[in-house]
Amino acid sequence: MSTSNLHEFIQIDAAQLVTQAIAALERAYAPYSGYPVGAAVLGDDGRVYAGCNIENAVYPLTICAERVAITKAISEGAQHILAVAVATANGGTPCGSCRQVMREFGAPTMPVFIARSDGSYRQRTLEELLPEGFSAADLTEK
Repeated sequence: MSTSNLHEFIQIDAAQLVTQAIAALERAYAPYSGYPVGAAVLGDDGRVYAGCNIENAVYPLTICAERVAITKAISEGAQHILAVAVATANGGTPCGSCRQVMREFGAPTMPVFIARSDGSYRQRTLEELLPEGFSAADLTEK
């Protein structure tokens, strides 16, 4: 079953994802940037996985909230991501690295809910955030 067909069977609750992303925001470890981020992803197994950014004194070792949530989902058995919510104080969008990881496990039409810590959010598709994104399909096309 393709990821686009999975939407027919699993209901995406934007408000629930945003609420869980905001809760994860409270657990962020961001002593260096002072920019906490929370994320929640809906896996194709119907479960929601949350993550927060975890910074490190060696800056390149920092991991973003979205990648924490996605790796949790995949490591727990989900094969695809159906939706992502990311929460920050000011409604910041996912970084380029996170967008590329989302593309590895999500369809271009996947909804991404970009939230502020007050619960307000806007919706974009992954394609809008990562136009002409590189994927595994590019590796097989000649």
